Amino acid sequence: MNPSSMTTEFSDRRMPVIYLSHGAPPLADDPVWTRQLADWSASMPRPASILMVSAHWEADPLTVSATTTVPLYYDFWGFPQRYYEVEYPAPGAPELAAQVTRLLGGVDQVHRDETRGLDHGAYVPLMEMYPGADVPVLQISMPTLDPVTLFDIGRRLAPLRDQGVLIVGSGFATHNLREMDWHGGPHAPAPTWSAEFDDWLSQQIAAGEIDTLLDFERTAPAARTAHPRTEHFAPLFVSLGATQEAGGAGTTAVEGFWFGLSKRSVQFG
Repeated sequence: MNPSSMTTEFSDRRMPVIYLSHGAPPLADDPVWTRQLADWSASMPRPASILMVSAHWEADPLTVSATTTVPLYYDFWGFPQRYYEVEYPAPGAPELAAQVTRLLGGVDQVHRDETRGLDHGAYVPLMEMYPGADVPVLQISMPTLDPVTLFDIGRRLAPLRDQGVLIVGSGFATHNLREMDWHGGPHAPAPTWSAEFDDWLSQQIAAGEIDTLLDFERTAPAARTAHPRTEHFAPLFVSLGATQEAGGAGTTAVEGFWFGLSKRSVQFG
């Protein structure tokens, strides 16, 4: 597809790239977090479309989601019924899907699942950032959790920024559900392992230490505790790849903790 087919009033503005901590569905009930996301989106140029990489979709080969509006994918269990009745009917993004396919090597390398709706790693934060559900959204899977491979995917997707596309890595800055402090309340002090990892992450992102971040399992304090499995940190590597030409340094847009987990969310470029 010719990139000019995606030209919009936004195409002359290079979009930033973000990594956000999306939380579980109940985090949307937290007035602090929802205001933080709303203020953040208001400070950015309005995107022509959004490309979402969520911790909750791993599929190899890399797959793009539905390009029409389909029901959401409620990929969680044991919550009150109201969380399964949420709707976010964002428009599909077929032109963006074609662009992604071209940039990542063509139809032989990129699959399509026209039944796959947005999961909660996508729609929960987007409901707060773009509540009108009027920005086209496309989600792509992570074909691996390997940091270098995901970084390269982000690097190849970077030209989309000049087409008004907001590239979003959606995970959680620390993510260990077994070690969450469920009894201390949502705003209880963070445990040492989460606070130490969060502080390290803040410093590395501010300094643009891409290699250190890619090697976080060996360089970060309490890495194995902060991320027993790395799927919630992995979307960061796509975001880093998409902004590596600018040096990879980022600024914090959201900070703080929720039940001991770091909500740190970052804007690049």
